Amino acid sequence: MPHTNAETGRIPAARTTRPDITDEPPPVCPVGAGGAGEAVDAAPGPVLLLADDRPCSFGRYAARRGPEELVLLRFEDASGELPTDYLRETAHLPAFWIRQDVPLETEAARYLSWIEGRSARPTRFCNPSEPRQDIAQRFARFVGLPHLTERQVLWVRDKAAMKDRFRALGLRTAAYQRVRTDTQVRRFAAAHGWPLVLKPVDSFACIDTFLLHGPEDLREVDLAARRWMVEQYLCGTEWEVCALVHNGAVPDVWPSALPCRPLDTVDGAMNAHISVGSGPGPVTDVATLVQRVVGGMRIDHGYLHMEFFEIDGQAYAGEVGLRPAGCEIAANHGHAYGFDIFGAILDVYTGRRPALEYGERRCVGDLLLPLPATGTVKGITSREELLRLPGVLDAVLRIAPGDRVTARRASHSSSGYVHIEGDTAAEVETRMRGVLARFRIEVVADAEGAVALSP
Repeated sequence: MPHTNAETGRIPAARTTRPDITDEPPPVCPVGAGGAGEAVDAAPGPVLLLADDRPCSFGRYAARRGPEELVLLRFEDASGELPTDYLRETAHLPAFWIRQDVPLETEAARYLSWIEGRSARPTRFCNPSEPRQDIAQRFARFVGLPHLTERQVLWVRDKAAMKDRFRALGLRTAAYQRVRTDTQVRRFAAAHGWPLVLKPVDSFACIDTFLLHGPEDLREVDLAARRWMVEQYLCGTEWEVCALVHNGAVPDVWPSALPCRPLDTVDGAMNAHISVGSGPGPVTDVATLVQRVVGGMRIDHGYLHMEFFEIDGQAYAGEVGLRPAGCEIAANHGHAYGFDIFGAILDVYTGRRPALEYGERRCVGDLLLPLPATGTVKGITSREELLRLPGVLDAVLRIAPGDRVTARRASHSSSGYVHIEGDTAAEVETRMRGVLARFRIEVVADAEGAVALSP
């Protein structure tokens, strides 16, 4: 196992597979972010400790806006999720690495010693990672930074405990139950009918989440492998909503339409979210719903995103997360309402009230581009061609010909994404389908030959 340098807290390059993790960062310099814009000037403010287990748009923004106000918290067991170009892009930032298989209290004490002699000493904390909520929030507690309590982590991470809390707050939810055996699943189905949803209580991005149409589908699932729950399959319309929280209050909410349900996207349906800045949206009083959750979960600050269903005009709470939303949902809101969404997120995590000054109002969505197989990319539609299509504001390709890629059954798996605008969510969705009709990708699969998606 790699050891860390006691003086810097970094994993030395000679001990890892990452040659660009160095003991000391180079001088601070402006960095790019994949075409996301130039560095943003900002007055000095609180220093933020940012959990960083994967590249994300918010983290790149924070690194540009105030690199002298940012310290990264990284995890040795996630080093493989940080590409070499991203490590180079953020090499000017101080980073503390939590070692694998070392007690977290030990790492917290080492961090406090490491940070003592540095000019940038964090007083605030942000964790954008869903799977690392528990370890990240416990670490923040050990080092004296603002954090979620153990109970709050359960409410926003454990999907059964989450629904227990929704019910305690008087919210409607699908029927649900923790399960450990086939018999329990069958009894639940006898009471609530097929199909039903089976998911790990700690999953994210629909990983290991299944729609079961009958008892025969249980043959594909190892119920001993994880902690599982089942829930009633709800019809109706699924929505997503994001909100910022400052001092326990919700300044505003931003709903998103989902052209296809996330659980359908992992089986090939169009994977997209559309921020509804104009045109018809949900009938639910979304602001009241979100404030009820925030108050009931005693949330002081942060970025909340929540899924809910509308059935005959009534809302059913689905799931809630307390972290910047995944994919490019947050960026959608910035485009749709004409404001600096990432700056507003940074504000709430550094204790400042966000100034929500909106500009043009429209609908904008992120369309995730397909990644059909594991193997080597032989060809893919260019960014320039995508930018010429109706409504396209921006396009980002994560892969190029010659790259080896791994397809995953997860709602965030993609070869890139496109931001698309329109006057209504329906117009955006139509334009998204037009992009998919033109998009081409060919992957030479490991064992099955070439897999191509083309017009």
